[in-house]
Amino acid sequence: MSTAEDKITRDQLEAKFREMTGGVTEEVDEVRSQAMAIGLAVVVASVAIVYLIGRRRGRRRSTIVEVRRI
Repeated sequence: MSTAEDKITRDQLEAKFREMTGGVTEEVDEVRSQAMAIGLAVVVASVAIVYLIGRRRGRRRSTIVEVRRI
C-alpha cells in the first residue's frame, strides 16, 4: 500500500494549499476594495440626502419676522 517514498511532507501540503488559494485571495482583495468604494459612496449620498431634507424642513418651519419702524 504505502511506502516510505509516498509520504507527503508538510512543505508539499503548504505549497499546494498556497497554489490553490492564491487566485482566490487576489479576487477577494479586489472585491473588498470595490465594496469599500461602493460603501463610501452610499454613506456620502445618504449624508447629502439627509442634509438636504433637513434644510428644506428647516426652511418650511422657520418664521419670517418683519420689523417696521414707525
